[in-house]
Amino acid sequence: MAGNDASSAALPYQEPSIATLLNLSGFLLALNLARVALDRLLSCGLIGQVLLGVLWGTPGARWLDRNTESVIQQLGYLGLILLVYEGGLSTAVRSIRANGLLSLAVALTGIGTPMGLSFVLKALTAASSRQAFAAGAALSATSLGTTFTILSTTGLVATRLGSVTTTAAVLDDVIGLVMVQIITNLGGEGSRIRVGTVLRPIGVSVAFVLGLFLLAAGCLRPVLARVLAIKDKVPSSLKTQQWAFLAQTLCLVGIVAGASYAGASSLFAAYLAGLLVSWVDGCVAEDQQSQHGARTVSEAEPEEPGPSDRGRRTPENPSSIGDEETPTGERVYEQYYREPVNRILLPLFFASIGFSIPVTEMFQWEVVWRGIVYALLMALGKMITGLWLVRLSLGPGLKVVGTLTRPFALVRLRCMSKATDCGKQEEPPKSSESQHAAPDAATGSSASTTGITETTTNGEASRRTLGREEPKNESPQPSTATPTLSLPPKPQTLYPPCILGLAMVARGEVGYLIASLAQSQGLFARDESGDTSHVYLIIIWAISLCTLVGPVAVGTLVRRVRTLQQARADSGVDPLGAWGI
Repeated sequence: MAGNDASSAALPYQEPSIATLLNLSGFLLALNLARVALDRLLSCGLIGQVLLGVLWGTPGARWLDRNTESVIQQLGYLGLILLVYEGGLSTAVRSIRANGLLSLAVALTGIGTPMGLSFVLKALTAASSRQAFAAGAALSATSLGTTFTILSTTGLVATRLGSVTTTAAVLDDVIGLVMVQIITNLGGEGSRIRVGTVLRPIGVSVAFVLGLFLLAAGCLRPVLARVLAIKDKVPSSLKTQQWAFLAQTLCLVGIVAGASYAGASSLFAAYLAGLLVSWVDGCVAEDQQSQHGARTVSEAEPEEPGPSDRGRRTPENPSSIGDEETPTGERVYEQYYREPVNRILLPLFFASIGFSIPVTEMFQWEVVWRGIVYALLMALGKMITGLWLVRLSLGPGLKVVGTLTRPFALVRLRCMSKATDCGKQEEPPKSSESQHAAPDAATGSSASTTGITETTTNGEASRRTLGREEPKNESPQPSTATPTLSLPPKPQTLYPPCILGLAMVARGEVGYLIASLAQSQGLFARDESGDTSHVYLIIIWAISLCTLVGPVAVGTLVRRVRTLQQARADSGVDPLGAWGI
């Protein structure tokens, strides 16, 4: 008895066997090698990590036991939280304000279309309405981890296109986790859906966002303003990178824990925590910029700068304003988080997705072809979100198409309204020729053979900055005080809509979570032989194919865009147009 008590009071330390060490070290090494190789080839290293998870885990060779897979799953989810947190750090609050309506439209389109198309399962597999609803719920979500990884790998996370995509993915995740609560309470076919089951997760998420907004506006802003006013008296120990790491980590842990206990999404909370830190960094940068601007105005500048004046910070060069040693959120993440997240935690997360793919039961002909058809429909349901960035030049015979696309144009114009009003105040006087050309620009007419009208390019913007006049045959574009906040009325090419639509295709962890919950709740009953339900396997096929194909397609497309950007660097024409800013 005493021996048993002693053994249960603590875990006896045992040296791992050489087989275990070789297995785990080989697993981590293979995950990182696969990521590096596929990132260089197709910018989609996460695909190799998912496939290695299938090979190493329960679906394949079973070189990892269930306890080890559970630990990998938990550590991987921690990496997912930090990845989403990094996405919030990379997002500017002003950009969300400018793109919020468009992101909401993209998110709702990406949710409603798969939900509607999922009822095709009633004809494909004779599924019930509840099963079709559960399938649509699983395929309506967008994988936050996969989306952020794609945008980070391709360097688009900080662009306007990245802002719209990430915000829409976050909204999809919130709705997906609402679906998780609904699926959990659905039970079998005979259970009833309660109104509270649907409204509670939505109310908690909205209340959490409003609470953070009120906290930032009512408490943090006055406190931050007072601290910045007396920052010279603040001890230097509180301005270090270590102190910033402690404060930002406590912010992340507190917000994620509070949201989880309240019933909101932990991933959504991690994104809000990163966004809050990004907002604080923006306030600090604005304070530094205003101080340097006031100091420059108050001091008498010499007409000819001397050697000592070189490199002086000026308000005309905002990128040079600010202290390079200021411990911002991105610098703290770069120093303390990035390497362990990218080398250990994220590879484990994508490998854990592979653990959830039942490959041994999926390769039945009647399941395979139905799964491929359903996957194509689900990919189309997300790719249609790219239409929000498309504006066609229509002839008189296509007025019906113009009527159908009018809601998309109204959303874009709504997003542009504030930035356009600001631009009108600083717009230089137009000549009579440019005023005569303005109506043509409003009608969206273009001689482009692709049917897509062009917007202001980086080269045109630089020419206006230098005060040069545009040629007579080109329509002038309104200049804005903050070009990063305005949405262009139409894309330069079809690349931005395609990248947006394909980046939303991957389902990943949320899709597997909803499908697994529906299976455990008995919504997908086993067949007569006791095997896994064909409906469930078809859903897994769709989730897996979308998660695999989406990143590959985005990586290939972005490589093409990078090639065009390098080829057109001298002309200043960017294939992404203003969406790449």
